[in-house]
Amino acid sequence: MALASDTRPLAAEVTAFLFRRARWSPLEIAFWLVALASILFPTYIFPSKHLILTEICIWAMFALSLDLILGYAGVISLGHAAFFGLGAYAAGLIGKHGLIPEPAVALVASGLIAAAVGFATSFLVLRGSDLTRLMVTFGVALVLGEIANKLSDITGGADGLQGVEIKPIFGTFNFDIFGHTGYVYSVIVLFLMVALARRIVRSPFGLSLQAIRGNVLRSSAVGIAVNWRLVAIYTLSAGYAGIAGAVLAQTQAFASLEMFSIDRSADVLLILIIGGTGYLYGGLIGAFIYRFAQDYLSAELSARYWQFYIGFVLIMMVLFGRVYGGLLAAAIIAATVWFKIETGTSFLITAACLFALAIAREPIVKWIGSTELRALAAIRQMRGQPPKVGSGRGAGHAGA
Repeated sequence: MALASDTRPLAAEVTAFLFRRARWSPLEIAFWLVALASILFPTYIFPSKHLILTEICIWAMFALSLDLILGYAGVISLGHAAFFGLGAYAAGLIGKHGLIPEPAVALVASGLIAAAVGFATSFLVLRGSDLTRLMVTFGVALVLGEIANKLSDITGGADGLQGVEIKPIFGTFNFDIFGHTGYVYSVIVLFLMVALARRIVRSPFGLSLQAIRGNVLRSSAVGIAVNWRLVAIYTLSAGYAGIAGAVLAQTQAFASLEMFSIDRSADVLLILIIGGTGYLYGGLIGAFIYRFAQDYLSAELSARYWQFYIGFVLIMMVLFGRVYGGLLAAAIIAATVWFKIETGTSFLITAACLFALAIAREPIVKWIGSTELRALAAIRQMRGQPPKVGSGRGAGHAGA
């Protein structure tokens, strides 16, 4: 009896902790209110941008699928496009042959097909170290891509899948050429995926995944079934990627072999790096920044060499942290646009700025760290709180 009474307070404390983790924060609510407003008031919020916003939602779904294994389980993948392309072709073939008239049901079926293949390949992927997993995931993407290429009579081969016809959603909402229906459809699917994912990662199962990411041996020693949890999250991640590909196929009525390519896997990894891993919204934010940056840079600077500037931003983020590096890179790029500098000269100026900042990195990082400490001390003083000693922030934090 004494043992039972001793465990009750701990159980209550754990329950309260999980309940607090499951609450929607004000920033999350604000995020989805903005998304809802962009649907209800398209004239005022992102007017005439529904086509690009649909792409952002699809990239966000894809990045969310990768974040589930990378950000929470620590499993890195270089071939996640395998499941994206599989979901796209599944939805395209279902639509072309009229196997499932309802797009929402076809979407779920496509995700389940991708999840089934993810489950079958998970036992290969989860063996060995990170380098082994990189090679295996890359190999899975190559194999599936070549299978799709070989079955050209079914998939269309290099020409892509033609003749895809997507029926109206619930027999009422047609996919229009302006992308309005596709955008609303994508936002709803993205919201449902995020809601399910946050429920999973903020549960005891999600906490066990984070423990596995931190230390596999320790997790196994305390009784966590490491392999089966990794298989479960990898299968779910594959299903999410398949749904993202299916939404792309349904909104564009097309699927191609390019969806299996390593470029697509690299792009989604890049998006996740920009937005941050391990908190679900990193993929959403990264997709928004990446896609609009791509659109802006290709239009304002160079349609052929816009990736140069994306690479510059990434290097700056590594040198000075995600926030400060991104701001410094944006300031330099904005200056080249403001002064209308020619592309070749812009390359030289950007490279020179990068070289100079890399040399001066240490004093800059120290200055950023000290500025952060002073700002935090001022905020605590305004709130009437005592100064915090040994916070561990500073130069190391700024360069993280």
